[in-house]
Amino acid sequence: MTALRTPVKESSQIVIVSNRLPVHRVKRSPEDVWEISPGGLVSALTPVLQSKPSTWVGWAGVAGKAPAPFEHEGIRNHPVALSKKDVEAFYEGFSNRTLWPLYHDAVRPPEYRRRWWWPYVKINRRFAEIAVEVVAQKGTVWVHDYHLQLVPAMIREMRPDVRIGFFMHIPFPPQELFVQLPWRRRILEGLLGADVVGFQTRLGAQNFARLARRFTNATGSRENLQYEGRRIVSEAFPISIDVERFEKLAQSPEITSRSREFRTKLGADRKIILGVDRLDYTKGIDIRLRAYQELLRSGKTNLNDCVLVQVATPSRQRVAEYRELRSHIEQFVGEINGEFGELGRTPVHYLHRNLPAEELAALYLAADVMLVTPLRDGMNLVAKEYVACRTDDSGTLVLSEFTGSAEELSSALLVNPHDLDGLEAAIDTALHLPIEEQHRRMRPLRRLIKRHDVFYWADMFLKALKR
Repeated sequence: MTALRTPVKESSQIVIVSNRLPVHRVKRSPEDVWEISPGGLVSALTPVLQSKPSTWVGWAGVAGKAPAPFEHEGIRNHPVALSKKDVEAFYEGFSNRTLWPLYHDAVRPPEYRRRWWWPYVKINRRFAEIAVEVVAQKGTVWVHDYHLQLVPAMIREMRPDVRIGFFMHIPFPPQELFVQLPWRRRILEGLLGADVVGFQTRLGAQNFARLARRFTNATGSRENLQYEGRRIVSEAFPISIDVERFEKLAQSPEITSRSREFRTKLGADRKIILGVDRLDYTKGIDIRLRAYQELLRSGKTNLNDCVLVQVATPSRQRVAEYRELRSHIEQFVGEINGEFGELGRTPVHYLHRNLPAEELAALYLAADVMLVTPLRDGMNLVAKEYVACRTDDSGTLVLSEFTGSAEELSSALLVNPHDLDGLEAAIDTALHLPIEEQHRRMRPLRRLIKRHDVFYWADMFLKALKR
């Protein structure tokens, strides 16, 4: 066992370890400045971290030498250095070409390359070593996501005095898929270093417990795994959003005005269908477009009845597969517009860019139908953002059965995104759903997300970690 490391003077009671820091660099004159990154995780943890000595360990997003540790809005940030080769092997390689497709039901074939595995081990140890140096005696370390699955055990080896939590933001695969991974035992042993291992769904927690019992010396039940003389809890903690923030956005005069502007530009007499996704092969954007094309071809609806707005956020643009996906989607959009469009009016409006939360809220407010139809997703917070913005209980959410959010948002129109005919029928149903039925479905969705917002999620996980 590695010798116990002594915390440095700037020791923190709670340390967050994630692939990225909660801040990003923005160009300002005369010099660059750090700004808080958008996202539910940062929103939820900021109040907790500001209330006590804390550090966030993560990559700053640029290859090369890491900036010196710095404080921003009451949180100490400790950047981790990643070289260009580290990024290629650890992040683009093992994390996103091995683990990402495998954990998303192998929608694309995973690649198992030894030259990516060893950098993954090395970088995980780099994150772990920083965490153990900054955490106080008997402090808490909370590790996040698939990039850092070896970190809990590495911290446990060096600092057995601390409480360790791990949360998986993406799906955790079933046995028949996970067994393909050549380093399956090492990954499981890495996660078993935590006291609490959290997942988006009960199925994810069950998958992990079954695999741990099969491939390691772990015994016991999902809620009470026993491993190396310790108790490990494997539980579902469905992540959520800052509901109040989105409600306030949706009710602000600026956003409501922008929403009316969208409706006027797109055609006040048309139903608006909206899709908002990261441009990734797991999101099923091409199947969604195909279903919409076939609905138009069927004659059940037409160009004057409805319009589809698809926002595709840029993703992993250095990876050839993602560049090819973008080309395919944009070609498909052109095909539909060429087949059904008229001068001055098109059936699909496509945006390939990042939109600020204010612009997204205006789109959510304008949309009559929201399509959230990934082939596999850990949770999908876009579905919850749409629900939060529907303050008058109108609108219809069409939701994939294969999202974590489908377990909670069960009164949405649930669909199998692999079923083209079923997806086409669901879009048609959503376009013609009576307002009373919209209200009946939307009200329970809004009640649930208001009770279980992102602050509730963080509180529940941290309470479980204290037990």
